[in-house]
Amino acid sequence: MKAAKFWTVPGLFFLIAATLNLVGRFVGNAVLASAVKPLLMPLLAITAICAAGDINKKEIRILVLALILGCIGDVFLIYDGFLMFVFGMVAFLAGHICYMCLFGGKSWKGFTAKTWIPAIIVMAAIVAVLIMLIGVKGALLVPMCVYGFALMLLMFSGLCGVIRERTAPWWIILAGTVLFTFSDALIAIGTFGGDFAGREFVVMLTYIAAQTLLAIGAVRLARN
Repeated sequence: MKAAKFWTVPGLFFLIAATLNLVGRFVGNAVLASAVKPLLMPLLAITAICAAGDINKKEIRILVLALILGCIGDVFLIYDGFLMFVFGMVAFLAGHICYMCLFGGKSWKGFTAKTWIPAIIVMAAIVAVLIMLIGVKGALLVPMCVYGFALMLLMFSGLCGVIRERTAPWWIILAGTVLFTFSDALIAIGTFGGDFAGREFVVMLTYIAAQTLLAIGAVRLARN
């Protein structure tokens, strides 16, 4: 059976939902943005399944799980409050672990301590600098450090894939990880007192683009 194209009918619905969410954020209509937000990742997951066609690999199942966890995180972050933020962060962290299992298993293959030790030091230093610049403090300091390091690992997996294979799927994945990190950094900035006009629109724009690129990259890798 020939695999379906990525932009199938569910892909069209995903595009409509994403557009409505972004329009809601742009015009300041929180009700519209929040109403369609829980639909984004399930529609993207269905689109990815359709794009995979007759591929029956564990990679697609891991991708779907990551997107479901993204949906759970999206729902928690609709609501204000410390606990909702923490629950949302935990859901996204679990999603990042899924992505690392999906991409890191291929891009990190054969790495030894000589590779990991300097890589971990560099990534930890980057996280420490970003945490200080954003001004994270209090009860969220340690969780944010852990979450930030997970994001660094996710970007590292994409970068290693590009260096190792230099193929289009890995470039797509790397772009997705960078956008995801940028989006989450803006969330952290807003949470710790650095808000600016249009931040929520930019957060959602980069987040939707990131998840879409990661899904496209994962499907294309699974087809290889």
